[in-house]
Amino acid sequence: MLKVLNELDARSLMQWASACVEGLDARRDEINLLNVFPIADSDTGTNLHFTMKAAFDAASLALNTPDVSVHDLAVALARGAVAGARGNSGVILSQVLRGVADAAAHGPIDGRVYQNALSGALELVGRSMSNVVEGTVVTVLRGAAWAAAAASDGDLPVVARAAADGAAEALETTPSQLAVLRQAGVVDAGGLGLLIILDAMVGVVSGDIPTRPSYAARAATPGNLPVDDEGAQNSQDVMACVTEHVHEYSAGGVEYEIMYLLRGCGDDGATQLRDKLSDLGDSVIVVGDGSGVWSVHVHSMDPGASVEAGLAVGVPYDIRITAFGADQPGFSPSSKPRIRTVLAIVNGDKCAELFHSEGASVLRCGGECTPQDLLDAVLAVRADEIFVLPNGFIRPEELVAVSTQARQLGHPAVLLPTSSLVQGLAALAVHDPTRAASDDSYAMAAAAAGTRWGSVRQAHERALTLAGTCESGDFLALVGREVLVIDDEFKRSALKLVDLMLGAGGELVTVLTGDSHLVADFDRVVEEHIDRNHPGVEVMMYSGGQSEDIIQIGVE
Repeated sequence: MLKVLNELDARSLMQWASACVEGLDARRDEINLLNVFPIADSDTGTNLHFTMKAAFDAASLALNTPDVSVHDLAVALARGAVAGARGNSGVILSQVLRGVADAAAHGPIDGRVYQNALSGALELVGRSMSNVVEGTVVTVLRGAAWAAAAASDGDLPVVARAAADGAAEALETTPSQLAVLRQAGVVDAGGLGLLIILDAMVGVVSGDIPTRPSYAARAATPGNLPVDDEGAQNSQDVMACVTEHVHEYSAGGVEYEIMYLLRGCGDDGATQLRDKLSDLGDSVIVVGDGSGVWSVHVHSMDPGASVEAGLAVGVPYDIRITAFGADQPGFSPSSKPRIRTVLAIVNGDKCAELFHSEGASVLRCGGECTPQDLLDAVLAVRADEIFVLPNGFIRPEELVAVSTQARQLGHPAVLLPTSSLVQGLAALAVHDPTRAASDDSYAMAAAAAGTRWGSVRQAHERALTLAGTCESGDFLALVGREVLVIDDEFKRSALKLVDLMLGAGGELVTVLTGDSHLVADFDRVVEEHIDRNHPGVEVMMYSGGQSEDIIQIGVE
């Protein structure tokens, strides 16, 4: 007998999140094939899956917190989605999850809370966009929110089914609202992704996932179908937040998708940034996670100015720039096979040999790579597609400047989010030059994102850190960029770091030893420690010879 849930607790919320990840993964290719708006780059399914996986991973870490509540997990899902959002559709998905988090502040998620979650998400999305384009995922979200609000029975299974059916009906109308969809004979790709997520909720609470028609490309029908606005007056007032609707949209000469996270910015700054980005491009979305972190998305001809606009109101980080071109309509690829090269920035001769043996071209640097060095290296590469692994040796804003100039000189490069050498190795391990560039870069970025990293280095002076005050000569164990352990003995600090990082789980530990006499026999020490205290975890040891970090540790 099917189990019916009238409310979601922490466990069932995670079941829903897991079902969303699985559903988006299973239909990723189908969604990608529908992706013709705003740029026909066939990555909407990939972006949605990446975003939902980032949300699920963040919530999985939160499960380790004692007495975790459904609200705690909903907040973790939302923050993970904002931080990991990819593409226009991924940013909007993050606000659906934030709507759930905001609505679930006072207890389990029942039918009324789910209604409030969808209406709240619609309000958040409306505030985050400069222009709301009809025939997109926003249209589908509105259909779901209105249908959920109209459900007279407040039981969660009834509300969930009404929301999913309302989304399905709205999805069917998208070709009549957007000419590019009608011409291609497809429904909106992001809208289908949202429907999969809403159907997953129906499956969790009722045990029965709705059966939907195929959404593959269809032959276009002549003329426009009428758009039915009946029933809009019966919606809740809060849903009137989506105030400006643009029924047609042209991407024009857009050449870049710019995304970054922003901290140190308030609501007024976000509004100011949204207005500025609207002057620079299209598809502008600026959304928050409720804790002071914002995700910024824009399509623009000027990525440098788009990032500078963020600098005016806060601190941009995790900057990602994608150059459009080959996937746009009208592009005619030659029959010549395309050559792809991975360019890794490294420090240390042994590290250079290691990355080269894994198939990468290498750019050796000292403590930090200069923009000129990277630009020269990119221009020297003879390849059609260049993937750059920065590995933490160049600042994000300098990466943006190099990418922009390289593009202007006819050498576009894909910047992958590797903040350390161990993340670079993880990305390189899944590199497959026979795959399409979008798939290969996604797999490499996902591998890097899935690798938590830390390091041990020695303090050169007295300083105040997150872990307290260190003295010159102390050993500092960092997770990412934050000092979490201070000790006067290297091996003790390193093993504390291993325990700290494996406390959140892990199956594989990669250790990259630096150019220091302190690492003598450390491979034996760390392997024995992990065998004794973390059975079942595999250890990989490499000699990198890097100068600043005595060791780097990656956990996958």
